[in-house]
Amino acid sequence: MKELKQLKETLTNERPASWKEFPDIGLYKDQVVTYVSRQLVRFDDEEPITSAMINNYIKDKLLPRADGKKYSREHLAGLIEICILKQVLSVRDIGFLLQQVMDESTPELFYEKFIGDVNQSLTQIAEYVEEEWCLQDLPDIALRMAISCYCSKLVCERLIDIIRSSASAEENKKKEKPDIKLVEQHENKQEYKKETKERDLE
Repeated sequence: MKELKQLKETLTNERPASWKEFPDIGLYKDQVVTYVSRQLVRFDDEEPITSAMINNYIKDKLLPRADGKKYSREHLAGLIEICILKQVLSVRDIGFLLQQVMDESTPELFYEKFIGDVNQSLTQIAEYVEEEWCLQDLPDIALRMAISCYCSKLVCERLIDIIRSSASAEENKKKEKPDIKLVEQHENKQEYKKETKERDLE
């Protein structure tokens, strides 16, 4: 089937740019919208990113502020990551998850790992697609893939909940932990009062 051949070729050949392939000069917002849209594998004409979305992501602290009116490689990488992840996760979960993994990495290293995982998954699904699939078999195949996506989404969201609960518990523990310096100051003050009182009694 011609459409399946085209699908397989697209999944095999189209890939987001690597960090080093990003423009080495800052881009204006309208240029960013066009550039990021071209990095995503899609089969419709709907724009995956808009200027308003970029503003909201900056407001929600998913992205750093622009340098004047120019956007850097870090912005391009972040927008590509967000556009891919928002097909599965809420913006709130995306922000939390990216914050967790970025704490121990740099924007460049994380993006290269992220795109490596995306490319690997695209290659695997391309190998799964068969040009010889019959039209009457496509509904069953599409249904199985939809169910698989649903199950993966369930696990993903639950893992994020577990991480969020653990992080919240750790934060509360830090808040409840007494300040050692304040404790020592209090103890010293109490000891001083005790010694003063004993001297007065003498």
